[in-house]
This record gives sequence, C-alpha cells and structure tokens, in this order.
Amino acid sequence: MSAPEKGDWLGNEVLKRVVVTRFDIEQIVLVPILAVVIALVLGGIVMLATGVSIESIGQAFLALFTGSVGSASALSETLTAAAPLTLAGLGLALGFRAGLFNIGAEGQLILGGMAAVAVGFMVHAPAYIHLPLALIAGALVGAVWAAIAGWLKAATGAHEVITTIMLNFIAMRLGDYLLRNPPIQKAGRSDPISETVLPSAQLPRLLTWLDPTLRVHLGIIITLAAVGVVYWLLFKTTKGFEFRSSGSNPDAARYAGIKSGLTIVLVMACSGTLAGLAGANQVLGVLGRASPGFSGGAGFDAIAVALLGRSHPVGVLLAGLLFGALEAGGRQMQVSAGVRIDLISIIQALIIIFVAAPLLVRAIFPFAFAKRALGGG
Repeated sequence: MSAPEKGDWLGNEVLKRVVVTRFDIEQIVLVPILAVVIALVLGGIVMLATGVSIESIGQAFLALFTGSVGSASALSETLTAAAPLTLAGLGLALGFRAGLFNIGAEGQLILGGMAAVAVGFMVHAPAYIHLPLALIAGALVGAVWAAIAGWLKAATGAHEVITTIMLNFIAMRLGDYLLRNPPIQKAGRSDPISETVLPSAQLPRLLTWLDPTLRVHLGIIITLAAVGVVYWLLFKTTKGFEFRSSGSNPDAARYAGIKSGLTIVLVMACSGTLAGLAGANQVLGVLGRASPGFSGGAGFDAIAVALLGRSHPVGVLLAGLLFGALEAGGRQMQVSAGVRIDLISIIQALIIIFVAAPLLVRAIFPFAFAKRALGGG
C-alpha cells in the first residue's frame, strides 16, 4: 500500500468513527449530552485545581446557564453565535459524509465574508435584491475556494487536509491585503477595515419589536433552512446517495459507476458554499463590515461542531446550539464570576474528547445504556 493510499485508508477509518449512517438517538443525542456533563464536571475540577473556590465555581456555572438561556437577551446571543457555527459545521459534515476532511472552512468563511461585504457596499439596489445578492456572493466565493482543494485531489491526488490548511493561510493573508487596499478598505482610514455594508444588504433583526438590543437576525432562519436542505440532499436525493456511498465505501462507489473525481469537487464546493454563507452571515448580520479576525475562529470551531454532531444535519444543529450557548454563557461567566474565558475552550475540548470516545462514556454511565443493551439495541 502506497503512502497516499495508506493516508486515505486511515482517513476513512477515522471518519467512520465520527459519522453515523442513520439517526441514532444514542449517538447523536445521548452520548453528546453525557459528554457535556462529564466535561462540565472536569471543568469544575480544573477550576478547583487553579484555586477557584467552590462558591465561585457554583457562580460560574450559574452564570454559564443564565448567560446562554436565562433570558431573552441570552437566548438571542446564543442563537446569534450558533448560526455561523452551524452553517460551517454543516459544510464540514457534508465533506465527512463523503470521506473528505475539509479543514478549510476558516478560509472559505473569511473569503465568503469578504465577498458579501464587497457586494454589500458596492451594489445599490432594493433590499429584496441586494441582500440575496450579497448572500449568494459569499456562498459562491466559498464554493470556488473549496472547489480548488477538491480539484487538486481529483486531478493530482493531493490530500485535502494539506491543501485546505494551506488555503486557509492564503485566504487569511489575502483578506488582510484586501482590507488594507481600495476599494475594500474604508476611505480615509489607514487601519485594515472595510466599508460598512449598506442597510439594504444587512440581515434584518427578528426581535426588535420585543427589545431593540436583541441581535438575533434572519441568519438563524437561513441556518434552519440549510439544515433542512442538507438533510434532504444527503438522504432524499440520488446525489446525496452518491456522496454517502463515496464516503462509506469508495471502491464500491467507483465500481457502481459513480464518478469519484466529479463527486469530490462537488462535495467540496457544497461544503465551501455553506462555509461562505457562514461568513456572509457574520458580516451582514452581526458586524456590518469586515476587519482582521472577523471570523472569530468559527471555521475552526465548526470542525468540533461537525464532529460533535456526528456529521448528521440534526446533530450538527444541536451541536451548533450547544457551542453557541457556551460562547454566550462564557462571556457572562467571565463578567459575573471572574472566571477566565479560556475555561470554555477547555470544556469544548473535553466534550470533543468524550464524544470521540463513546466507549469511555458508556463506561462512566453504564446505567444510561443498560436498558438499550438489554433490549438488543
């Protein structure tokens, strides 16, 4: 077995561990919930070990809860943070389903956001035309950027992990360059910041009638629609069957007449479309413009979201909401309890560790799986 073949075989074996072939309530819901419980307990132990008092730990977890779901404002922040994570996570999940490690969501998100910003302030049109154009621009640029890695794999065999990582760095530096030069850079500014998106291209907020400060916007509706579309694509269409077949058994898929090269490019393009849409979501719905680091690392966090959701659209949605809640609640935890925001990163990492090791979760909570095992499940 050659080195490239060995790498592809290893990649497929790893993907089999993080992809569920059907909606399994245990794998998609129960294991992640128990993983979160374990991660929170271990997070408390970490705080205790660093000198945080038990009382402060209790205050921290209370702040984590209230800051994520404890009020209308908290729910708004959770949904706002969850939208780009879920969109990018859906894109990565598509790749995982097809046996492809697309690690380039960050770069696709950045360039998608830059394209949305450019259309957002350069084009002058009514909102019903302008907003869709800006969203489509972000999605298309993300698709093209991801398709480059797909074409390289199909044409030359270059592994998508390497090419997408390198394309991330190119996208970051290209974004920095664009932000420092016209026409993207804001006129009269010397710092890297873009022009402001026109109101006609901004995603409208949904709950201003309830409270003008609530930031949740139309992007969350787009995200829910994307979950439905991806589910339909994967499980209700011939093309989705080809994607899943290529991921579960590439040799059998080729024998059945599925064009592997075209499938790779299409999957990567679809994956990049969703990541680019996530970038457009950020600049059109939250920020109103682009600046260095506007992605907030959402493209990298989306890898964890896709893994936690077991690459199932519904699971990715639940994982995106969880990570959005951790992000929103983490800010409140830092303010109210004085606990460093780094703890949230530790908890996220612990969640992924336990989700990736379901046998360990079973060993810690055997009673949660006893009834299922007795029933033959």
